[in-house]
Amino acid sequence: MTRMRLAIAAAALQLSLFAQTELPAPGFHHLHLNATDPEGAIAFYVKQFPSAQKTTFAGQPALKIGKAYVLFNKVASQPALEPQTAIWHFGWHVTDVRANMARYKATGVTLLPLFTSPEGGAVFINSDTWPGTGGTLGRTRAQIADAKAQNIQPAGGGGFAYLQGPDGATVEYQGNMPAERFNHVHMYQEDPVCAQLWYMKNLSGKGRAVQKSESNCKVERGEPSWPALDKEGTIRVPSGGVTFDDVSLQWYARQGSQPLVSTRGHLADHVALSVTNLDAWVLKLRTAGVKFLGKAQELGNGNSIVIDGFPTEYKLGDMRAVMIEGPSHEAIELVEVK
Repeated sequence: MTRMRLAIAAAALQLSLFAQTELPAPGFHHLHLNATDPEGAIAFYVKQFPSAQKTTFAGQPALKIGKAYVLFNKVASQPALEPQTAIWHFGWHVTDVRANMARYKATGVTLLPLFTSPEGGAVFINSDTWPGTGGTLGRTRAQIADAKAQNIQPAGGGGFAYLQGPDGATVEYQGNMPAERFNHVHMYQEDPVCAQLWYMKNLSGKGRAVQKSESNCKVERGEPSWPALDKEGTIRVPSGGVTFDDVSLQWYARQGSQPLVSTRGHLADHVALSVTNLDAWVLKLRTAGVKFLGKAQELGNGNSIVIDGFPTEYKLGDMRAVMIEGPSHEAIELVEVK
């Protein structure tokens, strides 16, 4: 056996030992956006959300909010918003949603209306229309009719609202919360319950108990409900999600009839999780049959390393990283943080 083969065999043995131990759950590392003007985008977010601080990461312009980052990759033209990918929008908790809304109106920030019924009407904060029912954040046509018949009134106070960010980004701000922070990436999934099982099994995401298995996790989509960013409503059932650190990835079912496409090259290019032992995670995910994406040269992140068929590894600054694909073609980067 050649020295190279011996080295490969030794590495494989070491990785197999890694696989026999429980791996610490990943943390949320960053959301990566493509932007025509990263510096301008960063200035926008810092102004709207003072908890965000301008910084750099791996040589790229970035925002830092607590432990989480939002990174920006400069592109020459408007990043794609369609067809729809698994990443829908992202958002912050704020301490006073109405004070934020008033400030945004005064400074000319574009606010996105929430339609209150299929017939029309709109508000800028969900709590200014009928409250949701049945454990969801909205009401179906029949439930709206019931609210009218019972003369149910809006709750007022805190709630969720949306503004338009640079490059057409949809950004949620939600209050009234104890502190401002980046708190979620809202997604779509082809099969939300199946996706939650996938994230819990493969990436140790923390999620609510699911009374389903991989064999019966596909759940029929419910009726649209309002308030919604689209006049046609939002399908909120089924839903799912997981949490990494204090940032949640939460999702509804795909809304339209067209399949979701890859996130790569779109406005929201990928999300990233931090791990402490990349080799062990690569082995775990390879064993589970998870798809790895692209070579490092294609990602623009340095030199690729491929050993004995292992997925491509690349450098992200002085860190090692790999890219995998989630259940609805969302790109997920794993970054080794010691």
